[in-house]
Amino acid sequence: MTQEILVLGATGKTGRRVADALRGAGATVRPASRSSAVRFDWTDRSTWRPALTGVTGAYLIAPHDPADAAPFVELAEEQGVRRLVLLSGRGLDRTPRHVFAGMHAAEDAVRASGLDWTVLRANNFTQNFSEEIWEPEVRAGRLSLPVDDTPEPFVDVRDIADVAVKAFTEDHAGRTYDLSGPAGVTFADAVAKIGARTGRTIELVRLTPEEYRDVLLSYGVSEEEAAELNGMFEGMRKGLLATPADDIARLLGRPATDFDTYVADTWG
Repeated sequence: MTQEILVLGATGKTGRRVADALRGAGATVRPASRSSAVRFDWTDRSTWRPALTGVTGAYLIAPHDPADAAPFVELAEEQGVRRLVLLSGRGLDRTPRHVFAGMHAAEDAVRASGLDWTVLRANNFTQNFSEEIWEPEVRAGRLSLPVDDTPEPFVDVRDIADVAVKAFTEDHAGRTYDLSGPAGVTFADAVAKIGARTGRTIELVRLTPEEYRDVLLSYGVSEEEAAELNGMFEGMRKGLLATPADDIARLLGRPATDFDTYVADTWG
């Protein structure tokens, strides 16, 4: 493979694994983030062109500001990029446009472009329990979220990376894929499985949306971000994301990684 692929969010949960998987497939990878040798910052448009110059494809994570999506995609097209693979959220087509507005704008932008594009709509990541997001609370033995007993088929980010490689190395232009784990797991079961593996008790505290908002604001999260996260959890409680999808198994020719495998591989 002679193409060079820009990977945004290259130090994050999906980005670094996508970069590694692409290298394993023979691609030349240009990892970019705010702390990488190739710097990329959505809030600093002067970093966009240097990151895009000379690449043939790009793995995108949606910007927080929806106003950034279309200009970035337009610049990518001007710079000769031919293929975009966008990480998005599962159920976005059934989510109000004010919830995760950046993802909506990014999907709109790639679909409106003249490029080959593939959209990967993912469930919540299994690695949210062990990397950032919920990890500090889980390790402290008390996870507090606005959840009930609706199951979530958490998706392993390693599977997302493998699907992204397929999207870059095969013809998946114009396709949107739903990426989930093979079975739903409640948050109570999830923390119980991690607790059993680690020999610790992990308490699940079920917050109201109002309580969760107050917690987020106390951490310095903006009102807008708090509303988006509460919107996501509302959709989860309604079962919007509860039914497993089969796209990973179909694309990779193997079952999606289940939660028990993630726990065994990650927690010890």
